[in-house]
Amino acid sequence: MNLIEKLKAIQKDDKRSSTIYKNIIASFAIKGWSVLVQLMLVPLTLACLGVYENGVWLTISSVLLWIDNLDVGLGNGLRNKLAIYIAENNIPKAREMLSSTMAMLTVIIVPIAFFLVVLELLGDVYGLFNVSMEEVGNLPIILVAATMMVCSTFILKFLGNFYMGLQLPAVNNAIVTSGNTLSLIGTWLVYVSNAHSLLLVAIANTAGPLLAYMVCYPLTFYGKFSHLRPKFSMVRISAMKELFSIGSKFFVLQIAGIVLFFSTNIIISRFFTPAMVTPYQIANRYFMVAMLLFTIMCVPYWSATTDAYAKKDFGWIQRANCTLNRFIVFIFLLIVMMMCVSPFVYRIWIGDKAIVPLSMTVLVGFYEFVLICSTRYSFVLNGLGKLKLQLYVTIAAAVAYIPLAIFAVSEVNDIKMLLIVMCCINMPGLVINAVQYHKVISGKDTGIWSK
Repeated sequence: MNLIEKLKAIQKDDKRSSTIYKNIIASFAIKGWSVLVQLMLVPLTLACLGVYENGVWLTISSVLLWIDNLDVGLGNGLRNKLAIYIAENNIPKAREMLSSTMAMLTVIIVPIAFFLVVLELLGDVYGLFNVSMEEVGNLPIILVAATMMVCSTFILKFLGNFYMGLQLPAVNNAIVTSGNTLSLIGTWLVYVSNAHSLLLVAIANTAGPLLAYMVCYPLTFYGKFSHLRPKFSMVRISAMKELFSIGSKFFVLQIAGIVLFFSTNIIISRFFTPAMVTPYQIANRYFMVAMLLFTIMCVPYWSATTDAYAKKDFGWIQRANCTLNRFIVFIFLLIVMMMCVSPFVYRIWIGDKAIVPLSMTVLVGFYEFVLICSTRYSFVLNGLGKLKLQLYVTIAAAVAYIPLAIFAVSEVNDIKMLLIVMCCINMPGLVINAVQYHKVISGKDTGIWSK
């Protein structure tokens, strides 16, 4: 490589890294507010609903996340493909991908929404969630209202993947944070009105994100990115097949991930009581601060790694690896500190509205750190399209988790045992992700490690 080529490579490297740093700084400002919003929602919702109904709402929220991830992996598939086509300056193909994604999301969600509404109105939802009809008299209506809002948001959420594919995750963070802020305002209005209705809280929390995406769509595609605006005439079967080929892998990963991460609320509600979901989720929300901080720092490396890999810039990938290692050390120290000060923080944050045992805080903190370490590797592997091995490991963990969790709580009848199972079931995935990652970036990935 001559001097001119070296200078060009350095310039490209600096441009990619500069984009990452700008997005990290912007995301910190945006996510800083997002963290405050999420933390404020906890005592506010508790004040509106009480421990029991709050636990019911948290359990319903876990189910709604299943709907949110039924996009067959199209969002992440779009993100990867868009990063490649933008890197190649292939605007027509990028627009085809956007148009085809929006069309497929609509086709997927309409029948699902119809099926879920019928099921919620005619099925035994009280038995499913172990909810007392005396405590919550209108559960089917609550479920229908929340489902319709989430299904409407489902179609527009590809906007976030669009901005991440452009290596602009700060914009995606701004959209999500705006939605959360609107949810906070709506919940506060419910509180000051003294309505204290689970139905109104559910509407406030699901309508906020929908309004944010509805405002963002015209601002995006009738403004700076009008040349990429989705059009029905740009929908292509070939683009759908291309998206589905990679998207289907993301979809299975998403579903398996939901089983691992979000079925816990349902298990706690079924085998203990909805009221027990509240302290678990308070601890979870507390350590969400660490996960959000890490995500802010790590997410920009997904699409940037895709761009670097497409351009064979392995030197930049190696340097990015060193930076990510420093992030992990920082997060570890932060989580340890959060464990130590948690009793003091809980007293200020939620007062005497709920009690979170220290043992639960420590186990949830350790669980979050395992997830963060695993995510540190999987984000980059996702950007490189190395999904097959992750697929096998995550499916195996998801299949094993529910029976192991049910067996553990049935035998011991202690929620701490459930948290221990959660930690143990995710450890193999962390180890395998780390091994594959190091093999890939060192060019030693062969056989299953290359997939």
